[in-house]
Amino acid sequence: MDFLLDNFVALTVTGLSLGAIYALVALGYTLVYGVLQLINFAHSEVFMYGAFAATWTVYAMGGRAGASTGAVIGYLLAALVAAMAFSGLIALLLERVAYRRLRKQNAPRLIALISAIGASFALAELMGLRDKVADFLGLGETLRPYVRGARNSSGFPEIIDTTPLFTLGDYDVTNIDLLVITSALVMMLALDLFVARTRFGRGIRAVAQDPESASLMGVNSDRTVQLTFLLGGLMAGAAAVLYVVKIGSIRFDTGFLLGVKAFTAAVLGGIGNLRGALLGGFVLGLAENYGSALIGTEWRDVVAFTLLVVILLFRPTGLLGESLAKART
Repeated sequence: MDFLLDNFVALTVTGLSLGAIYALVALGYTLVYGVLQLINFAHSEVFMYGAFAATWTVYAMGGRAGASTGAVIGYLLAALVAAMAFSGLIALLLERVAYRRLRKQNAPRLIALISAIGASFALAELMGLRDKVADFLGLGETLRPYVRGARNSSGFPEIIDTTPLFTLGDYDVTNIDLLVITSALVMMLALDLFVARTRFGRGIRAVAQDPESASLMGVNSDRTVQLTFLLGGLMAGAAAVLYVVKIGSIRFDTGFLLGVKAFTAAVLGGIGNLRGALLGGFVLGLAENYGSALIGTEWRDVVAFTLLVVILLFRPTGLLGESLAKART
């Protein structure tokens, strides 16, 4: 308890920055569930592919420590565009290959869930065997910088020097803390406004509420589902950039645990509720940090999933309740 009290501000800020990443990934789970009532467990790999895209892009641009401020901004923008584009593409491919045919045939949700789990493992292993794939295609030497050590961690270039900006309590809030938290809030606000104010957003809410009535009103359900997956992929790509900037490395299987925690955040906030995903991410990040301070870092994951169980026992709909469908109205 003394450690928690002595480091409360530091634990709070770092918990919020970690929770911001959970929240952005959780948005993908929430969007797909809100429209299709489907848990897209392969969404964690959408995030992972975006993280690798960001890392490879900065390497290809020659990103290095000590670069000028303008160069760093350029690296980050290029990484963001690459990660969001790659994650969005993977999300669209998932919808096309793993889900569309099942949806057309009105397959049971359990079948779709099994398909999602299978796609998740397939995508992770494909990244973990990228060196073998490159050799098979005769591109092993050309792509060596990007495929070597395929099952080991890949480090993100240290293009940003961690710099304290101001002191809050006894903790020096850094530029990376501020970048992660602020970026997540901006992305969340942009998505919320898109869903609430645009014609495409109204289509998403209409399909979430009643697909048949939406079709009768002229909403193209197929395109709306594709858009939903794309938006989730874009958010996962943004989260991937923030993750590699903060954590500094990525592995082919990183998406699994982070994806489960992001799903936990979505459920905590109320899966189907965009603002709930943000709240759930922040709550989960704070709970992990506070719990680690109280009972040890080795119990970090236990704290997260215990919190999920408690929420489901006493408030199954989550903190803000279910609701792309009530926003549905």
